[in-house]
Amino acid sequence: MKVLTTFLVLALLGSAAAQGPTRLTLDQAIQLALVHSPALKATRSQLPQSQAQEVTAHLRPNPTLAWDTQFLPLFHPSQFTSEILNDQAQWDMGVGYLFERGSKRQRRYQAAQAATAVTQSQVADAERMLALTVAQDFVAVLQAESNLALAQDNLNSFQQTVTISEQRFQAGDISEADYLKIKLQLLQFQTDVSTAMLDRAQALIALRQQIGYEAVPADYDVAGDLTYQPVSSSLDDLKAAALRDRPDLAAAQRAIKAAQAQYQLARANSKQDLSTTFNFSHVAGTSTGAFFFNIPLPVFDRNQGEIARTRFVIDQSQAQAIAANETVLSDVSNAFEAVRSNEQVVKLYVSGYLNAAQQSREITQYAYQKGAATLLDLLDAERSYRATQLAYRDALASYMTAVEQLRAAIGTRSLP
Repeated sequence: MKVLTTFLVLALLGSAAAQGPTRLTLDQAIQLALVHSPALKATRSQLPQSQAQEVTAHLRPNPTLAWDTQFLPLFHPSQFTSEILNDQAQWDMGVGYLFERGSKRQRRYQAAQAATAVTQSQVADAERMLALTVAQDFVAVLQAESNLALAQDNLNSFQQTVTISEQRFQAGDISEADYLKIKLQLLQFQTDVSTAMLDRAQALIALRQQIGYEAVPADYDVAGDLTYQPVSSSLDDLKAAALRDRPDLAAAQRAIKAAQAQYQLARANSKQDLSTTFNFSHVAGTSTGAFFFNIPLPVFDRNQGEIARTRFVIDQSQAQAIAANETVLSDVSNAFEAVRSNEQVVKLYVSGYLNAAQQSREITQYAYQKGAATLLDLLDAERSYRATQLAYRDALASYMTAVEQLRAAIGTRSLP
């Protein structure tokens, strides 16, 4: 399913590239990052490594082959005859095999499988964190583009004020000092545009780094706007979803099984293995066979240290799983409160402050053009409008970022 989704994303991007600069939605940016991010590729490589360790753990011991010959007349080459070799020389050949006791092979394989399960959850958690980073960088681009549009709009609006002020100055309605003050104020708006352009360029570069430089062209752009979309999910539903879907919590829970598997392996390793050998010998013209058996006596080393250590690892992993569970619940609660807090701020601006700042600027501009308002009144209205609009965009960006953090805290982008 993921491969099909990625193919569709790439196909859409290819079609868009044929028509103009590539424009990415948030979902497309995340999908491309999941495919092309070098850091995520490095993390994902841990999974096939762990699966290869499963193969190693499931292997049986190799048999051994040994041979020797004795009593050869090496310093009397003339005595190298078939009779001497048959009657006086000794020839031995043996085949040995180690029989593992205590189900060691099965325990090794189970421990390796448990480690792979932990790695799978850790990779999924890396994908979760990458999606959050991409979303945060995407919102930063949206905010930078919105600020740039605002800065350009403010510049165009104030340029009209400068033009009208020049006409009033030439007509003798205002002094040259006031006209120069207005003209110098234009520098602030021009600087705002330059700063906003730099912020947008840097935000696009940061997002491209997370996606992968080869995944998108240098002149790409994003599609979307800073918007307020309310979250209607309850805190209890969000917590339940997080406990079900968070991959780092799943990794901590699977680590308990991995620790238990290591404990069982340590106990299995305390069993001593049996070495067996069948030996064929040819001595003095006679061929014989012999069996040899060898097993260590567990007088001192019964692997008791490793058994004790792995037992404590189980306790450690259980405590870590409890801590991970509490972290998940705290993350959801913090993210939920951040969403609610930023939502209240956004609603304050929408409820009337934006219109008040807009109307104040328009009324003051009109009054100044008619000579009914002072220069200080005009500049103060411009600053208030600019500050209010920037603060509103900051609030929107903070709200959207908080929503993305809530998605990451749950472990899925689909809020319940």
